[in-house]
Amino acid sequence: MNILVTLNSNYINPLKTMLKSLFVNNPGESFAIYLMHSSIEDEELDDLMRYIQQEGQELVVITVEEKHFSNAPVVKHFTKEMYYRLLAYQMLPQELDRILYLDPDILVINEIRTLYDMDISEYLYAAAFHDRSILSDINKIRFPGYEIDEYYNSGVLLMNLERQRMEIKEEEIYKFVEENRKKLILPDQDILNGLYSAKIKNIDEILYNFDARFYLYYRLANKNKIDMDYVIHNTAIIHFCGKKKPWHVNYSGKFHSLYKHYERIALG
Repeated sequence: MNILVTLNSNYINPLKTMLKSLFVNNPGESFAIYLMHSSIEDEELDDLMRYIQQEGQELVVITVEEKHFSNAPVVKHFTKEMYYRLLAYQMLPQELDRILYLDPDILVINEIRTLYDMDISEYLYAAAFHDRSILSDINKIRFPGYEIDEYYNSGVLLMNLERQRMEIKEEEIYKFVEENRKKLILPDQDILNGLYSAKIKNIDEILYNFDARFYLYYRLANKNKIDMDYVIHNTAIIHFCGKKKPWHVNYSGKFHSLYKHYERIALG
């Protein structure tokens, strides 16, 4: 399976934790981890390479040089790195037909082969939207001129690279940013939804993009069916969305102890 990550040095330890959970809970699978970056030091890359190779897996480093995305508009405090996952198809090997993008603030606690092999031949992406109606409606209102059926989270993206190479135009992305720069809150996610929402296959958020902040919401909304036992046995991907992260000292979320377990076996 091909896995895409895009990050800087600040997220190397969370990346190691995410990868450890991926490897442990997908025994017998072979992974090629594609890392897109622009600023990680060689020593850090060497360390990450050893870490992944010790697990019997492969790391492919793609260094994004300054000349790339030189015409890309940037917004507020966000950098050009926000474009990496959206334009990854340009820099990934042409022979790749699909790849699964994962944010580093994730735990993979069950198999992901079912997700990875999903038929997305008619779509650019597969992703989950977090079904909170008020937030979803607000996000649609922000971009009234675009066909946004649902507002998808960009932290877990199964990518149809073949179709993306045919349909996604870099200039359209830049134009969207220029025209909507005052509205953008999470630029990469806003771009994804503004331009491609109608071409995204919906996947089950409880299975493949479980928002750790909303455990009680999921439980109540599903009449107590989605309890801790259900999550541990069925959910593949827990996503620690938001500003508060489980590697922060004062974090106290529902799945903190589970995260610390994988962090300990990943980092010692």
